[in-house]
Amino acid sequence: MKVVFLNDLDDPRIGSSIRQMYQEAERLRELGHEAHIVSSTQDQSSVGRTEILGTPVHRLFSDYPARFRAWVALSNRQVRGPFQKLLAELKPDIVHSHLLHTHLSYGLLTDARNAGAGVVFTAHDVMTFCYQKLTCFHGGEKHKGELRDYQARASKCIPCQRFRFRPGRNRAIAKILARDVDRFTVVSDELGRAISANGIRVDRTVHNAIREQAVIPSASDLAEFQERFGLVGNKVLAIGGRLHEQKGVVQLFRMLGVLRARFPALRLLVMGHRKVYDSEFAAAARDLGVDDLVVPTDWLNGEELQCAYAATDVFVTPSICFDTFGMVNLEAMEHRKPVVATVFGGSQEVVQEGVTGLIANPIDTAAFAEKIAELLGDPERARAMGEAGYLRLQAHFTIERLTAEYLEEYERALASRPA
Repeated sequence: MKVVFLNDLDDPRIGSSIRQMYQEAERLRELGHEAHIVSSTQDQSSVGRTEILGTPVHRLFSDYPARFRAWVALSNRQVRGPFQKLLAELKPDIVHSHLLHTHLSYGLLTDARNAGAGVVFTAHDVMTFCYQKLTCFHGGEKHKGELRDYQARASKCIPCQRFRFRPGRNRAIAKILARDVDRFTVVSDELGRAISANGIRVDRTVHNAIREQAVIPSASDLAEFQERFGLVGNKVLAIGGRLHEQKGVVQLFRMLGVLRARFPALRLLVMGHRKVYDSEFAAAARDLGVDDLVVPTDWLNGEELQCAYAATDVFVTPSICFDTFGMVNLEAMEHRKPVVATVFGGSQEVVQEGVTGLIANPIDTAAFAEKIAELLGDPERARAMGEAGYLRLQAHFTIERLTAEYLEEYERALASRPA
């Protein structure tokens, strides 16, 4: 079987879901299949075929002002012609879409269907009905974060998007998905509920997965990392991924203010781009009086990233937006670390409350901080949860399981195609 993945991004260093795509491609090759990736680039000199981690990557050029995304992402003329030529060349059995909301566009799903390929769409986020990270559904401080209003409507979207709001955008996306997609999957049951609430058919949940690291950090490498970042002798919290206010970074700073009285030797490892931290979060840390506890690392990958997880006592994901799955939860579990995760989104399907970690509402910063304190104050319980998390990862979140489930979806997509 020949599978073509669609993804606006192709650098495996910049996101866990992108690394997962390459890991599935690798597993498909192990099983005797062929995998390609179609991606986008804003650099004309990088257009064409390359190879990343053993997978052929075909880059199509697309560049336009981001403010037009709601329009262009429906059908981007810059990429559709080159993609149609690529389909004629590759003749894939399956086109599997991961992320196409900015450059590749929904029009490629129509092109794939017209070429006779089975079309599988995996929703990793809420962009099928929302213009950004979903933030309005829980009601915020006013409703203590307890609402679950997932349905998009003009009264919510216009104040949020203003001039970017496009009447008919969501209807157009839903029409393309209903007409041109054979199997629609989501990465968590809760994401499926949110998407279904907006009139889009959801066929199956295929939870995310990771392939375990072949080599773990050595004791000397870990000691050097701890020394370099001033972590020796401290209890270490960590937050990772792309830094964004909706990931609960400022909420976490407020929690540090609560926790420091009980845990004077406390540090927060912020694993994200240093430029983003300095420009968007450093001032908040100073204003809340916790900047001395925050250790920004800049973006980490490879062995340094593994050392960061290994140096952590408790990993936290305090997102105040809809966190569809939380791949960083799996990465923490791989390193046998307990997780205190947000109640919003799919984290509850990854982190088992009271078994592999704890679940809390980050809108209630005191309650979330108390969950963290429970684990910081009971290292043996934290260790046991970390071990349970690792076993859960091995049982439920392997690339082998994910690939097997997607192969089932590919067969179902092919079976639904006309002869």
